[in-house]
Amino acid sequence: MTDATARAAGTVPGGDAEAGASPAPRHPTELFLAFSWLSLQGFGGVLSVVQRELVDRRRWLTEQAFVEDWAVAQVLPGPNVCNLALMFGDRHFGWRGALAALAGLLAVPLALVLALGTLYASSAGNPVVAGALQGMGAVAAGLIAGSAIKLWRALRGHALGPVVASAVVVAAFLGAAAWRLPLHGVVLGLGGAACLATGWRLRRLERAK
Repeated sequence: MTDATARAAGTVPGGDAEAGASPAPRHPTELFLAFSWLSLQGFGGVLSVVQRELVDRRRWLTEQAFVEDWAVAQVLPGPNVCNLALMFGDRHFGWRGALAALAGLLAVPLALVLALGTLYASSAGNPVVAGALQGMGAVAAGLIAGSAIKLWRALRGHALGPVVASAVVVAAFLGAAAWRLPLHGVVLGLGGAACLATGWRLRRLERAK
């Protein structure tokens, strides 16, 4: 059994589908189609769509696993959703899965962006077009807010406890939105402190057993 096959079967550590725990993609083609479909729904951002598609609809990830994977994707350089697609695809089918997921995420939207960009160049000054884009921005903001609430719910089982974990969420929001601190500073500073605190807490829990 290859490493990729073992990951897909959930028989090696790091796989999100432990033996019989949750469904998993059966072929790289299924990954390509799934990420193509979610990319077509991602107006203004795909976080909410990715969560609904992978967690709620296909159940390839639990809420907790999604939060953990998204945290890693957030820290890595590059677009968050692309990082998530690469990690998720590699976990199940190795490099073939990583390429399939990333291609599905980028191929169709790239073709649409090129086509729509050409059309938009000739109608950018149209008030109807501007109003439509503003309306879509409001919808995207609502979708992101809904995803944030779902992610917050998944922190109830966090090792630091719901109160401390929620305090970290509020601090991150204030740092990025209210105080407008650099994002890399919030991620590395607050995120690093949270990682150290979580590791310390897990070690204490392990010793207490």
